[in-house]
Amino acid sequence: MTSALTRTMFGALALLALSSAVARAGDGRTSLFKVVTVKDEIVIGLDSDEMAAIGGSDASAVAHALAHKGDLTAWQYNVHRGPNGELQMTPSAKIGLLSHASLRVEPYATTYTVTPHP
Repeated sequence: MTSALTRTMFGALALLALSSAVARAGDGRTSLFKVVTVKDEIVIGLDSDEMAAIGGSDASAVAHALAHKGDLTAWQYNVHRGPNGELQMTPSAKIGLLSHASLRVEPYATTYTVTPHP
């Protein structure tokens, strides 16, 4: 009985952590990912339609699409102050990413509000 309760609580916590780290495709929200190369790292955002177009809803789908196609267009996100003065993740520029052997894509978690891109 205790082990079943422990597994249920562990599963619920894992699900909560996963859902807070990346918005799921299909819910109209923007998913954020950190793209790491040898030189730098940036945060990109893809909405649910863009995630559906690449065939997934997680960082591995983004990495696979980038490796398969060789390039990917996305919005770069940065922290800015919103109209009410609070910090939020907002799109700053539409960028192109090129596939590279040392590229890594990982989910990006933030406590800031994420504004959708145009």
